[in-house]
Amino acid sequence: MRISLGPLHYFWPREQVFAFYREAALSPVDVVYLGETVCSKRRALRRTDWLELAQMLQQAGKEVLLSSLALIEAESELASLRRLVENGSFHIEANDMAAVQYCASQKVPFVAGHGLSLYNHEALQHLQDLGMYRWVVPVDQGANLVQQVLAQWPDDRPKPEIEVLAFGRPALSWSARCFSARAYQRSKDDCQLCCAQDPEGLPLSTREGSTFLRINGIQVLGEGLIDLGPELSDLEHKGVSLARLSPQTDIISHIHAWSEAIQNRKNLPRFGASNGAWHGRAGMHWVELQPDV
Repeated sequence: MRISLGPLHYFWPREQVFAFYREAALSPVDVVYLGETVCSKRRALRRTDWLELAQMLQQAGKEVLLSSLALIEAESELASLRRLVENGSFHIEANDMAAVQYCASQKVPFVAGHGLSLYNHEALQHLQDLGMYRWVVPVDQGANLVQQVLAQWPDDRPKPEIEVLAFGRPALSWSARCFSARAYQRSKDDCQLCCAQDPEGLPLSTREGSTFLRINGIQVLGEGLIDLGPELSDLEHKGVSLARLSPQTDIISHIHAWSEAIQNRKNLPRFGASNGAWHGRAGMHWVELQPDV
């Protein structure tokens, strides 16, 4: 099993982003996804900056992919998407069907991101015909879906690589509205990039004071960290090819811990708050594992 570093959800300053990926280049992560997936107004890094980072990480021995926006709302975003697909060097993580179509038309191999919400083997086979070679399992699904897909996969087709969000906050939804702008009493057109004030999202609590979501621009994330480290061996047994860790400020230390655990074929101690989706339960729940007898 390999470790991947998912795309950065948050709006960090340019210098922080470059420092973060320089540190990632020295880490034992195998695959890195780069690019803006949330909001096209976030322009701290330009396309040339992302490509510079991609080349630096590739030279460090990492497999690098460029991730597309999860919600396309304007012609300008389609034009940016076209340039992303036609970069000439790196494969794409398609998080929107427009990205799938561009990749297919240009014959660019792509990864089906969880923003595509693919739930059956027929849909995956159709995308495989268009150039898909890896499937990121939707964050609300788990072992049951993975097993169903693999059991129903035709013998005459190569199986896609399967990637699961194994550590980090799950991205639950995207909207045409900007939740951060609303929280700071601004309009979306005049948001002043207020999402930058919350480098890991703005916690959202119930009336009883229990934090259960984080808002991040037009994106909503779960509050609790998904943590499949205690069942690392089960992921591999179920057919998972890549364990995805989602960027946050301390993620590099977790990458080192995961890499060591994979090399030593050991599970990790619990760190996060939820694993429910992997077990077919509500994602925010924690399912206690039965000790080995």
